Amino acid sequence: MHRFKVWAPNKNRVDLMSDERQTPMARLERGWWEASDAAAGPGTRYGFSIEGAQTRPDPRSASQPDGVLGLSQVVDHDLHSWTDSGWRGLSLPGLVLYELHVGTFSPEGTFDGVINRLPHLGELGIDALELMPVAEFSGNRGWGYDGADFFAPHHAYGGPAGLKRLIEACHAAGLGVILDVVYNHAGPVGNFLGEFGPYFTGRYRTTWGATFNFDGAGSDEVRRFVVDNALMWIRDYHIDGLRLDAVHAIVDQSPLHILEQLAAEVDALSAALHRSVLLIAETDANDPRLVRNRDAGGYGLDAAWADDWHHALHVALTGERTGYYEDFGAPELLGKALRQAWVYDGVWSPHRQKTRGRNPIGVPPERFVVAA
Repeated sequence: MHRFKVWAPNKNRVDLMSDERQTPMARLERGWWEASDAAAGPGTRYGFSIEGAQTRPDPRSASQPDGVLGLSQVVDHDLHSWTDSGWRGLSLPGLVLYELHVGTFSPEGTFDGVINRLPHLGELGIDALELMPVAEFSGNRGWGYDGADFFAPHHAYGGPAGLKRLIEACHAAGLGVILDVVYNHAGPVGNFLGEFGPYFTGRYRTTWGATFNFDGAGSDEVRRFVVDNALMWIRDYHIDGLRLDAVHAIVDQSPLHILEQLAAEVDALSAALHRSVLLIAETDANDPRLVRNRDAGGYGLDAAWADDWHHALHVALTGERTGYYEDFGAPELLGKALRQAWVYDGVWSPHRQKTRGRNPIGVPPERFVVAA
């Protein structure tokens, strides 16, 4: 027996399609639909048909064995017996991260392929892996920033079981795991969210596509989708932290910004699990609100990227002045980046032709992430 639920507001009919069975779903409150299948359980393939249209994967699919265009697969996370009960997470001071692309890091291009090279990574003196996005995307190989099934680890990398094996192996080796997640847009192929409900808005747009609807009609459930996704990685996969991709492209005019809501709920889960969980923002806005405490008017994230250091060092070593590197030609900017992480702290940017950033005064240095 398995109970299926899906959010599809303003629809007249939704059917559960599983193992060649069609089950009409019952309408619940606020756009939710529900159905039970006595024959379904872990491994069952299924999808949803909206008003008789083509069967689509579950927006919250935990596994896509045949990729973004295939059916979803039921996963019971409670069946996995974890071996890392003594692991207590990571701390920021002195933390050394190794950014890693699963598909290219090993000849196998899988989670298990990374496990085979953990001894080498341990010898480097790092504290944690930072995995580039692993949520299901179109094809077998890609950067991962065009994800379509946000709750499903990529099938070609090893799916849910493979990711759990990798995280257990990392923790056994004394290494943490940070996961890169993308909440500013969705990939163009296999992205059927808009067929289910108002997941996206036309009021804002990124260079990568439509943005999530965090502040319009129907946005409560969209916000819940994103927050639940973050909590899922932490609870069901024992992820030690999330790198939030390009948060400057997350647009939300709500009184409670989605990042603040996300941080508050992650902090609550961290306390309940009795282990540290880190939230790291990738941003080029140089906005200290991201990392200021919520009781001081900030969003309460743990750390933010400080790319100004990388850019100033790159220009000092190479002399390149194209694109945004034109902002970092003065040699004294490297020293400023060392002192306070952000060069552009409310000063004029020649490249952007506007004032950029704000002074991060009072923000401890360990709350900035620099790349080398």
